Amino acid sequence: MSRVMSLLLSVWMLGLSAHATELPPPGAGQTAATFAGGCFWCMEPPFEALPGVVSVTSGYTGGSKVDPTYEEVSSGVTGHAEAVRVVYDPAVVTYEKLLEVFWHNVDPLTPNRQFCDAGTQYRSAIFFHDKAQADAATASKQALEKSARFKQPIVTEIVAAGPFYAAEDYHQDYYKHNAVRYKFYRYHCGRDQRLEEVWGASSPH
Repeated sequence: MSRVMSLLLSVWMLGLSAHATELPPPGAGQTAATFAGGCFWCMEPPFEALPGVVSVTSGYTGGSKVDPTYEEVSSGVTGHAEAVRVVYDPAVVTYEKLLEVFWHNVDPLTPNRQFCDAGTQYRSAIFFHDKAQADAATASKQALEKSARFKQPIVTEIVAAGPFYAAEDYHQDYYKHNAVRYKFYRYHCGRDQRLEEVWGASSPH
């Protein structure tokens, strides 16, 4: 993550679990969706607020390193992006709704960067789990392109999902357990300011 985030990762973290772990598949009647939008701390709250979402897990995906550590991913050498895996009940919330929430919480115009965090590990991406998700993600991106909302091209990737590794425990629900540090990071990273520029003041994020 950025220098701002690094300031927030205090010494107590050093004694915690060092490696990520691959997650099991969703339970019966549940479906997974995976999104990368920069700092995974900031991508958890909007999805967790949705009725029908069972869980949101911060982690790493899109690269080649098995069981990567936070330090490895943040260095940019693994090919992984910080991402969230959303497990949801499709009878309650649709994938299209998840896509809507995703788009309004990312800057889709800047390659290999989200707000103050730069590098391929902070790219924006939709990792589809099946053809239906691929088609829906592509359609949503095309709709944005045809809307003429943006003068710049949308650079968010749409790629097949691969192994997803849950991040270390101290990253999970960071915004709940470390609210002051989270708000400090989010403000100083300029996330909400940029989201307002991209999507407008009335856009939910």
